Amino acid sequence: MRKGRTMKNNKKETFWAYLCSAPSLLLILLIVVFPILYTAYISFTNMNVYHWFNFSFVGLKNYKDALFVFDSGFLAALLRTILWTVLNMVLQLVIAFVLASLLNIQDFKGRRVYKTLLMIPWAMPGYVSILLWKNGIFNSQFGLLNQWMQKLGLATVRWLANDVSAFLCCTVVNLWLALPFMIMIMDGAMQSIDKSYFESALLDGAGWVQRTRYITVPAIRPIIAPAVIITIFTTFKQFDVIYLLTQQAGAKTGAHVHTILTYAYENAFISNNYGYSSAISIIIFALLIAFSARYRLQEEGSR
Repeated sequence: MRKGRTMKNNKKETFWAYLCSAPSLLLILLIVVFPILYTAYISFTNMNVYHWFNFSFVGLKNYKDALFVFDSGFLAALLRTILWTVLNMVLQLVIAFVLASLLNIQDFKGRRVYKTLLMIPWAMPGYVSILLWKNGIFNSQFGLLNQWMQKLGLATVRWLANDVSAFLCCTVVNLWLALPFMIMIMDGAMQSIDKSYFESALLDGAGWVQRTRYITVPAIRPIIAPAVIITIFTTFKQFDVIYLLTQQAGAKTGAHVHTILTYAYENAFISNNYGYSSAISIIIFALLIAFSARYRLQEEGSR
């Protein structure tokens, strides 16, 4: 009797729990699941500015054009995106590690001041920072870089007009925006390490390289791992830095530094090829899901 009453109460509680969470689940379906499903549906059609309402089903044509037509531009954008992500992550990790190590030197004066200054790029709106770099540093006429080069007797450079230099400029700006987060994560991770480990290592004659390799890196790895994964995703789908520096409407610089997101944007809102751009979006989504699943499986396997 009591068991039956308990089961009845549990069913009642479960019903009310689902009923109370229904608005949230409906909202998630509307703003997350439905756009993904609709984008997947559009990716199998020829929807564009000429076929807005009378579009037809084309099967896997958009995916074939993206993945197997080598002059479509997608594969080049994908490779450039991978290079962009790897380069930025390596530089972020190395620079953040060095700066965080300097901030954790004993008797380092002005530590709080430097930490506050490091937060300035992070505190500023990204749009403002990017345009300041574009017009104040990289501008070919009155940018600081070209002014310094003129004072040194060197020829001025159109930094954002060449593909290679524009790519490097975008990397510098992205580092400016992203480094404060990684530095603070590493700084906090280093501060959590028991100082007795370093004292014991010093007594055993271990140098800085050995202390870093056997104490610092193993200790901070599990702490910074989630931040690294988040930063990889953020860097992989970076849009505003590359778009505002090189491809902003009415202010294009001449460089063709397309990542897969700017490539998808151009096909959707400039070429108005919505079916093809939707296929690209689904491919990007699948890549991110695959990377997340691989990281999750690797994390489960290491436990």
